[in-house]
Amino acid sequence: MNGSSLGPFGATALGVGAIVGGGILALAGIAFAAAGPAAIVAFALNGAIAAMAAASFASLARRFPESGGIYTYSKKVLSIEIAFVVGWVVWFASIVAAVLYALGFAAFASEGLVRLLGGAEIAPVWATASWFRPVLTLLAVVGYVGVLIHRAAGGGNLLTVAKVLVFLVLIGGGAIALLSGETESALTRLDPFAPAGGLGVVRAMGYTFIALQGFDLIAAVGGEVRESQRTVPRAMYLSLAIALVVYLPLLFLMATVGAPDEGITAAARANPEGLVAEAAGRFMGAPGYWLVIGAGVLSMLSALHANLLGASRVAFSMARDRTLPRRIGAIDARRGTPALAVLATGAMVLLLGLIIADVAAAGAASSLIFLVSFAIVHWAAALALRRSGDRKPRMLPVLGAVLCLALATFQAFVVPDAGVIVALWLGLGGVLYLTLLAPGARLVDVGAEARDPDLARLRGRSPIVLVPIANPESAASLVEVASTLRTPGTGRIRLLSIVRPLGAESPPGRGLDQVDIRGADAVLAEALRTTLHHQLRAEALFTISDDVWGEISRVARGRRCELVLLGLPDLADSRVEGRVAALSRGLDADVVILRAPRRWSIEGAQRILVPVGGRRGHSELRARLVASLSRGGERELTYFSTVGPDSSPEQSRLIESAIRGLARDEAMGPHEIIVEEAADPREAILRRAADADLIVMGLGRNRGGAGLFGEIISAVLEQSDVPLVLIGARVRRSVALDQLRRHKTRRST
Repeated sequence: MNGSSLGPFGATALGVGAIVGGGILALAGIAFAAAGPAAIVAFALNGAIAAMAAASFASLARRFPESGGIYTYSKKVLSIEIAFVVGWVVWFASIVAAVLYALGFAAFASEGLVRLLGGAEIAPVWATASWFRPVLTLLAVVGYVGVLIHRAAGGGNLLTVAKVLVFLVLIGGGAIALLSGETESALTRLDPFAPAGGLGVVRAMGYTFIALQGFDLIAAVGGEVRESQRTVPRAMYLSLAIALVVYLPLLFLMATVGAPDEGITAAARANPEGLVAEAAGRFMGAPGYWLVIGAGVLSMLSALHANLLGASRVAFSMARDRTLPRRIGAIDARRGTPALAVLATGAMVLLLGLIIADVAAAGAASSLIFLVSFAIVHWAAALALRRSGDRKPRMLPVLGAVLCLALATFQAFVVPDAGVIVALWLGLGGVLYLTLLAPGARLVDVGAEARDPDLARLRGRSPIVLVPIANPESAASLVEVASTLRTPGTGRIRLLSIVRPLGAESPPGRGLDQVDIRGADAVLAEALRTTLHHQLRAEALFTISDDVWGEISRVARGRRCELVLLGLPDLADSRVEGRVAALSRGLDADVVILRAPRRWSIEGAQRILVPVGGRRGHSELRARLVASLSRGGERELTYFSTVGPDSSPEQSRLIESAIRGLARDEAMGPHEIIVEEAADPREAILRRAADADLIVMGLGRNRGGAGLFGEIISAVLEQSDVPLVLIGARVRRSVALDQLRRHKTRRST
């Protein structure tokens, strides 16, 4: 997107526009009907819960000054799968909020127009026709979609200022009526204050929390805010404070000078939707009614704009991470805006607004979803504080999460349809993610973790790269490659030297088996010198065993290594293939093999050839390697594949499309794609390899031993002396199982 365009005023106006107006106009009557005058307390308590959420948002916004809001924070601190769930439900919640405000605009505008034309009895037929409100809804959504496509942010400030001024006039009129009339008589209408007791207050809180949602949209557009780390937290606090300064006095005036003699509770139960207009009419007459209509129109439009903007930015961020279709993350070259994300969001709003007649349950679901997502934000903030070593107290995020989850649970029981809607939406998202989005999303996430020094640390990961070293002359090369593969900031390198007992026979596979007690110190000394040169923290380990390959497997399993890097100069030896296959079968780790000349440096590998066949068996490991290489500077990366001379044009196009998709997901940066017609793929690869500094290839998936290298790898081993990296990806387990394994390991230790 183009440069930052929101300053402190614009960011605060975005939050105020999303919070103030629509929620209280639609929900004040429901709150008074549930709790009586104690609805004022319900709004105040919701304000306290929202302030706790704002504190967690502010903590995360200072650490991650990016667009995406809750989605981005979940991705940074938790995992890509949890981030998808959060982004999916928050996108839906903002869409539903936009639907409610679009329909609210149509309701206020049509009612005001009918009243202006003389009432329903004499107004033109079109003004009261069933199609009139849907047309107004359509115009409002399409209009703001057009605004957001042409402008990066902003566009609703004038409406927000006008709306706040209208509310201030209403408050001023009510205050004058209270002070100039019989104040004591007005105050007696507050009795009974809580006719339904504490349960009524909690019910009102559950219904009305959505009225204080909106400050989080500032975080959702954090990447478009100037001096985001300072401006976003301040704007969130200020917008929430402005909302409460408007809400609480207005609610108090409604319950006193705006209430009839029988009290606000009876009036709210008789006409909850029109309660605000009725109250304003009591203390300001007809001007009060028209002020409420004006405030309603302005409130709904500004809140519609804010939710469309926030939802589109969540969709944009998700698409960039492939947790939504990639095209949604495209930037319009001429306008510099995420036009497709705006269009996708607008289309969803129109679909719900024009097809679904009753969105009351969807509105309750929106409140429930925001409460759950705010609880996740508290969780992410607490984890980020703990993993960063920050000594700030984590009690506030924990308390905030508990309160949000308690209200969400209450909402699910009070409005069971809300739970059904949430379940259906989550089910749809789960199917979409697992069937279409997961492969690309995981590749993007793997690449991001390989490039970002903080990402793995924030997620609480500290992966280990095990490097068995047998020859001092290859130690430097292996340590450099291990440094490249190591997760930056938190990944560790463990150097292993295996001392064989005197008299033990050497097992097959030179490069790992010719170490004795006299050379072990020289091997590790050279490796440690290289780690110090690269400012790496490495661990050195001596073990004694006459079974070198078995010892590597034992150490890798016992130390929970995620990757084993082997330096094998004699891969063409037929016995080595079986040894590597046996090692791979016994490990829950990725295996990377380096075949390179002694004293070779990976830093000099600028031209990298990646022969691929279109399958994604090694995609995650290859994406991690490619991203790791990019940390040392830009490389000339070439994805290469072949098609047979007998292939039809359609087959060739399909293969090329598959290679392009694979390279796009893995490389995430500049790269070249070459698909060449060749009768013998081996000859084509060898011809391309002659111009490369490094070849990266995937091992075969045959776990039985034979065929691990295959004909193409064997040809490269025998006929090319270009440095070669072979990658063997383990069979991936689910994130949940992996987390469970780590939890059990921590408990056992």
